Amino acid sequence: MIVRDAQRSDLPRIVDIYNATIPSRMVTADLEPVTVESRTPWFDSHPSKRRPIWVAERGADIIAWLSFDPFYARAAYDGTAMLAVYVDAAHRGQGIGKHLLQRACERAPQLGLRVLLGYIFAHNEPSLHLFARFGFERWAYLPGVTRLDGVDRDVVIVGRRVAD
Repeated sequence: MIVRDAQRSDLPRIVDIYNATIPSRMVTADLEPVTVESRTPWFDSHPSKRRPIWVAERGADIIAWLSFDPFYARAAYDGTAMLAVYVDAAHRGQGIGKHLLQRACERAPQLGLRVLLGYIFAHNEPSLHLFARFGFERWAYLPGVTRLDGVDRDVVIVGRRVAD
């Protein structure tokens, strides 16, 4: 498996992997599929030297991706990023998410980051366990802030300091 910076030509596959998670109501608060066009501004807002998007390739296929997203658009928060990790359904359970998250924790200080966050639905036990495995702790609990198919869902914010 190769992990590299994403290129604009990877965006359709990134969107496919993302859209495949929407029906599960486990990973994202989007309720309908997104388009490549709607995700282009998001992609363009990720300079590879500060807030990269990485793709994991096996052969010629992109099987997962990770993004470092801004936490809050104020200068004092520049050292904090939210992580998003998405793995293609056919490749889950193979350690790909672990590999990407470990790499993110190791490389974050080189990106000028001190703190990493994850926003995870409280009912998404696999993601909560994955982040906990890498030293992320529960920093906040937001009850009922999301409504999925008429059901109020809670969000857990996990965090880890990676540099001082």
